[in-house]
Amino acid sequence: MKAIILAAWEGTRLRPFSNTKPKPMIKIFGKPILEHNIEKIVSYVDEIIIIVKYKKEVIESYFKNEYMGVKISYIEQSNEKGTWAAIRGVSLWKTDILLLNGDSIFEQKDFDKIIHFSWYGALVKKVSDPSKYGIFKQDENGIAQEIIEKPETFVWDLANLWVYKFNEEIIEISKNIPLSKRGEYEITDSINAFIKKHPFHLFPIDGDFIDVGYPWDILEANASFLNALTKTSVAWEIEEWVTIKGKVILEDWAILKAGTYIEGNVYIGKNSSIGPNAYLRGSTVIGENCHIWASVEIKNSSLWDHTNVAHLSYIWDSIIGNHVNIGGGMITANLRHDKWDIKVMVKWELINTKRHKLWVIIGDNTKTGIKTMTYPGRVIESDSFTMPWEIVK
Repeated sequence: MKAIILAAWEGTRLRPFSNTKPKPMIKIFGKPILEHNIEKIVSYVDEIIIIVKYKKEVIESYFKNEYMGVKISYIEQSNEKGTWAAIRGVSLWKTDILLLNGDSIFEQKDFDKIIHFSWYGALVKKVSDPSKYGIFKQDENGIAQEIIEKPETFVWDLANLWVYKFNEEIIEISKNIPLSKRGEYEITDSINAFIKKHPFHLFPIDGDFIDVGYPWDILEANASFLNALTKTSVAWEIEEWVTIKGKVILEDWAILKAGTYIEGNVYIGKNSSIGPNAYLRGSTVIGENCHIWASVEIKNSSLWDHTNVAHLSYIWDSIIGNHVNIGGGMITANLRHDKWDIKVMVKWELINTKRHKLWVIIGDNTKTGIKTMTYPGRVIESDSFTMPWEIVK
């Protein structure tokens, strides 16, 4: 069996992070979204084909030509429009295909349902608002009858999750479907044509389905992994007078310096240095090669690789990119005085995050001056800087 992973899309709602990387390369719990899925399927396939386009070099340089001994090849998506244009350039012969979208994370037990099944099908999830999804209709035996994209009236409540098992016929079908009324090659047209020829089983998932649509979803995704920790794993050094109350993952060459206090579950990446006298609170993920200096407090935040937080800074409920330098004494507000939900500007539209607490979202390669202060829910774009004592309103 071969795997085809769709990873060509930009993920514009994830800006500023998608300014520098495609959505599947957003890191969750120390790994890109794409890697979380590849590691779960790699032992069941003999080749992984990744469909790339936007910033393809980021994916290709990370995974190169193999993963755990399994060949990886790349196909650049054409300029044809539509969700299903991606696989029209693939050529395979007499093989089953595990096809999935590269920007959502699934649990191993749900992948296993479809991988070990002897025929064809898709993972689905029961949803309360079917109008937002591609929806499968099924018969009494759990076999798909049809898929309808965002139905205006109720037809069923099983949402398509973009994980499928086909044979090679799906590629030939995709090459022969006509353009839709929207002028695109639609996934629903190919699947419906395949369903007419083969019984297509639907498998409701039992585990978590993690979809990162907006920057603040990164916090929820990290929390899902952190909350599942059952033990502490320490690969490197903890100095004296460090207090840990909770579960901690401390990767290779990372160090907790004297006086550091950890409360709640925390992940710390390779070669990162924490403290002395730092305070890390629950649901925090620190990337690789980060330096968190003295008297810094971090809570419920995601800091990516090569990021430094200087002394006397307070980082709560924030998402901070790669190669960011936080100047000393930075303070970010995470709660409105009126306690309304925090709203964030995304693609020139003010989006309700449905969160009461959200501090700051900072893109890659940014530097903040000492004593910078930010209002709740503000975005600092990649490759930018603030001046000392600047207030980001």
